[in-house]
Amino acid sequence: MSDVELRHVATLAAVADEGSFGRAATRLGYTQSTVSQHIAALEKAVGGAVFDRPGGPKPVRITPLGTVVLSHGRDLLARSQAMTAALDRFKAGEGRIDIGTFQSVSNVLLPHVVRQLREEHPGCDIRLFEDESDPPPVDKVDLMFFDGRVAGDIEHLKLLDDPYVLVAPRGAFPEGPVQLTSLHRAPMVAWPPTCDQPRVEQLFATNDVHPHIVFRAAGNEAVLAMVRSGLGSAVLPRLVLTTPDPALSIHDLLPAPPRREIYLLWPSGRTQSPLTKRTIAIATEVASHFQAQLTPATANA
Repeated sequence: MSDVELRHVATLAAVADEGSFGRAATRLGYTQSTVSQHIAALEKAVGGAVFDRPGGPKPVRITPLGTVVLSHGRDLLARSQAMTAALDRFKAGEGRIDIGTFQSVSNVLLPHVVRQLREEHPGCDIRLFEDESDPPPVDKVDLMFFDGRVAGDIEHLKLLDDPYVLVAPRGAFPEGPVQLTSLHRAPMVAWPPTCDQPRVEQLFATNDVHPHIVFRAAGNEAVLAMVRSGLGSAVLPRLVLTTPDPALSIHDLLPAPPRREIYLLWPSGRTQSPLTKRTIAIATEVASHFQAQLTPATANA
C-alpha cells in the first residue's frame, strides 16, 4: 500500500464517477493512456483489479476491491483538499495570531491594528493578552508590545518614542511648559509603583522634587478621572492622551523627561507566519501615524 498515490486515487474516483476512462481523462486534463497507467499502478499497489472493463461502449464497473479503495480514498482526497485549502489560507494571511499588549497600546494603537487585520483577513483568529509584568512573557505569544527593551533571545522593533507630559485640571497651571520644580509638594495622582511609575518617580527624585501623592490607581482612566475632579495633577505618557479633553490641560515638562520607548517584541529564531509578518507591518504603519501626533504638548491640547 505504500505505493498508492493520491493522484491515482483521484483518477480512480474520476473513472468511477464518469463511467469511462475517456471521460475521466477529459475531466482531469489527462490523456486516456495516462488514466490507464494510473489505474494499472493502483491495481498493482492494492493487489487486484479495481474496475471490470467490459469493452466497447459499455461503462466500466467498479469491483468490490475498488469500492473498498474508493471509500477510503475519497476520505483521503477530502483531507488533502482541506489541507490544501488551509495552506492557501495560511499563505494568504489567515490563521491565528497571539498578541501581548499593555494598557495604553490596548486603548490607542491596537484597535487600529486589529481593525486593519480583520479588514484584510476576515477569517483570521486574533487572540489578545494584556500583561503588565516585567519582563513580559514574550515566549508565550507571537508578538508582544512592550515599553522597553528585554534581555534574552528576543527581537526588538522600535515603534515610537512616547514623551511624558504633565496632565492637570484646566487652569491649574499657566499655558506652556511647566518647570518640574513647580510640582514640589504639589498634589499628584499616580499609578502604583509599577509599569511607568518608577520612571516618573525616579525623575522626581533626580531633580529633588517631592510631590504629594494623594491617590494611586492602576488604570489610566481612573488617574485621569481624579485629575478631572481637581484632586491633583499627573505625569503620564502622551500616548494616553490622544483625545482632546476640555477639562484637562497638557504641558511639557522642563527639564524634559526621557521618552518612553515602545517596542514590538518576538522570540529570536522563530519562523513567522504571513499573518504575523503582516501584523508587524501594520503596527509599524499605525505607530508612525501616532508618532506624528506625539508632538510637544500645549495647554490647549
